[in-house]
Amino acid sequence: QVELVESGGGLVQAGGSLRLSCAASGRTFSTYVMGWFRQAPGKEREFVAAIIRSGGIIMYADSVKGRFTISRDKVKDTVYLQMNSLKPDDTAVYYCAATRSSISRSPTDFTSWGPGTQVTVSS
Repeated sequence: QVELVESGGGLVQAGGSLRLSCAASGRTFSTYVMGWFRQAPGKEREFVAAIIRSGGIIMYADSVKGRFTISRDKVKDTVYLQMNSLKPDDTAVYYCAATRSSISRSPTDFTSWGPGTQVTVSS
């Protein structure tokens, strides 16, 4: 399995931006579909975005479409989540995840997870 570590979270005002990074260890990073999920207190973990191995297919949750951008750097074995026009509702712990299966919105399809990074958006 690939090991994942997120970074880049923090406190930002509404309307601001953050870029999350997820560094992967292991030689097989390029074989994984990568995803971002988030979980707010008292809520279930929800899908944010996912990107296939080649980067040619990307999916977003409707709630972030047009504001967030997922990308991956095969040389650095890193996946990014650029978050713009942040809202208080975006406040959550953000998790990076990986799977060797097909691209998916379901967290149960992802087999490797990072520890998460906190994003807090103040109003």
